[in-house]
Amino acid sequence: MSPSWCVAERAPAPPRDFSFTSEASDEGTTLAAALRARLAGQSWNAVRRLCETGKVRVDGAAVLDPAQRLVRGVEVSLKLTAPRPRVIVPGFSVAYEDPHLIIIEKPSGVSSVPYEEKETGTAMDLIRDHWRQGPQRATKHALFVVHRLDKETSGLLCFAKTRAAERGLHTIFQKHLATRSYLALAEGTVSPGRIESRLVADRGDGLRGSTRNPANPEGQRAVTHVDVLERLADTTLCRITLETGRTHQIRIHLSERGHPIVGDTVYCRDLLRSGRRPLPSSRLMLHARQLGFDHPIDGTRLDFSAEPPENFAQILADRRSARVPR
Repeated sequence: MSPSWCVAERAPAPPRDFSFTSEASDEGTTLAAALRARLAGQSWNAVRRLCETGKVRVDGAAVLDPAQRLVRGVEVSLKLTAPRPRVIVPGFSVAYEDPHLIIIEKPSGVSSVPYEEKETGTAMDLIRDHWRQGPQRATKHALFVVHRLDKETSGLLCFAKTRAAERGLHTIFQKHLATRSYLALAEGTVSPGRIESRLVADRGDGLRGSTRNPANPEGQRAVTHVDVLERLADTTLCRITLETGRTHQIRIHLSERGHPIVGDTVYCRDLLRSGRRPLPSSRLMLHARQLGFDHPIDGTRLDFSAEPPENFAQILADRRSARVPR
């Protein structure tokens, strides 16, 4: 039999439901301190975790900050079965959902899928969190990737929820049957027109780009259509329509013509080599505005449009106010 000093004692579990009204002695103390004083045996970390996971309410409102100061006479309640609070990500919303597919508005700065081991906060995570917080509280729906947006690109993104929809959507995107258009704010004076090249993973300087060798077997045909919507002092607002959908296609085609997208920190090498400096921007000014295709199961036409998010609109407004060209 092990000696008593070798046996680790577990802290008692907190009660599933518990409430109290703050007293004069609680005035100015933290929520965590007031809770710990009333929950025998609970560590500071355990009490903080109760707050941060949405188990604690003050006068009926969930308080996630364990350091919030209390005043006298408020009701503090603890409910272990309370769901985790939904993480609100600005710019994320569900544009359409049915039993076979879901279309979301992805914010800039969010990966479509995990690109690194244990990467979290992806578009797939946002969808699962949305489901978890819904009336069905579903957590085990399947999600299948059928196309992607760059991490720094915002806008419409589609996932399949069934194998049948995945097969159908793969055909739609691989055969370029979907209508896809983007808003892009590019540096300089962009000319409208059709851009075609063959893209390779390394154009010779370590960057993905267009090959000059038409016989290169690795080259993938890429076609981009550019329409000018608005000319500003030092930028051009464009509508970009994809005929093909290659990795970084829009960014590459515009940058190789001397007009990198504002905020692009990768495909601005040619601009830097020419002695120019990229315009400052807190995000890549590329937004997937329109997405349309025939439903992969029943053939119904689906067409969606998403206005650019606030951070895109603000940067565009700033460029509109710029009066003097560089």
